[in-house]
Amino acid sequence: PTPTDMERLGWLIESICYPKIVFAMNGNLGAGKTTLTKGLGKALGIKRTINSPTFTIMKVYEGKMPLYHLDVYRIEHSDTDFELEEYFDLDGISVVEWADNIKDLLPENTIYLTFTILEDGVRMVDFVSSDTEFIDKLKNIAGEDIC
Repeated sequence: PTPTDMERLGWLIESICYPKIVFAMNGNLGAGKTTLTKGLGKALGIKRTINSPTFTIMKVYEGKMPLYHLDVYRIEHSDTDFELEEYFDLDGISVVEWADNIKDLLPENTIYLTFTILEDGVRMVDFVSSDTEFIDKLKNIAGEDIC
């Protein structure tokens, strides 16, 4: 329900991340995508301010693992020659906001997060992935209510 709770979710996620993991985030403006990424970055030990790279498309942050933070809101077609998919193969964590805009570039084991703002203002995040091991670990550390 609060930005602090969304950041806490980022901390939980970091504890089970591995190199080359890709998070594809979709949801309305203000639903918590960047806030969750901030929590993930703080858990990685990143000291720089994390904000949405809407105009630059991508920012790279160095921490325990590199964090590749992409915002593809302004990309209309995935065939635009930004070569973003190259970052998904590097030994870091990739977070893609507005990921549906480049869904055909995302790897098979991508973890999809859909953010929804409920009527009472509470944020709901749905996780979907073929990476059942990640989903099971998330349930173990955060409880069944989270997934």
